[in-house]
Amino acid sequence: MRIAVAADERTGIADAVVDELRRRGHEPVVHGALADGGRDDWAWCAEAAARDVVEGRAEQAVVCCWTGTGASIAANKVTGARAALCGDAPTAAGARRWNDANVLALSLRATSEAQLQEILDAWFAAAPSTDADDTANIAHLGEIESASHAR
Repeated sequence: MRIAVAADERTGIADAVVDELRRRGHEPVVHGALADGGRDDWAWCAEAAARDVVEGRAEQAVVCCWTGTGASIAANKVTGARAALCGDAPTAAGARRWNDANVLALSLRATSEAQLQEILDAWFAAAPSTDADDTANIAHLGEIESASHAR
């Protein structure tokens, strides 16, 4: 799977994310501090990764900044991106299952390499729910986005 990866600095787990995705057989598409000459500001690099997903250049994305919050906010500004800031495996599994999240946001500061392994295990093991209530919520997100753009 092609996975866009963005980080605003090469600290904490930034390089470990790319290495671990490769180890798992994925093809990382890097942005920000991970890319030669890439703009490494969190808003720009997280946007680039989210755009890769919604424009079909990647199936999913992982965006990182010091807390993960800014990267998740920036990614969520891209119509069609559903970024979830996950600090543990149960949150990652729930984000994929109930929210059909397609962008995983991580904190470079607070995520250890052991937690990264667990979060990625849960993220990739979970699949979006087919429950009617869950799919209705995801559909409503699209309605919210459409209404926001119509204003």
